[in-house]
Amino acid sequence: QVQLVESGGGLVHPGGSLRLSCAASGSISRINVMGWYRQAPGKERELVARDTWGGNRNYADSVKGRFTISKDNAKKTVALEMNSLKPEDTAVYYCYANVESLRNFVADYWGQGTQVTVSS
Repeated sequence: QVQLVESGGGLVHPGGSLRLSCAASGSISRINVMGWYRQAPGKERELVARDTWGGNRNYADSVKGRFTISKDNAKKTVALEMNSLKPEDTAVYYCYANVESLRNFVADYWGQGTQVTVSS
């Protein structure tokens, strides 16, 4: 089994910054993809940013230039630096990982979610 534990999040004013962190633990041989999704009230969960084992990074158009994802393969962690936050960034942010286990099974895992609220 694999666990993803998130930290960070909270309340911030528009234009402010926050940093989210996520650490993976458990039966992990390799993390193929690690990233962040978010879900705002009444909306579907959407990709925010992701980083692959090879270092390829993808961002949602709405966060390009404001958010930066960084992943440490050795530590099995991923962070999301969020700058110039806008009220529309308000959502529950979920850490995501596509993991190959020690028994060579590949599966998707999710963190419990952390609330980010951008409001004046």
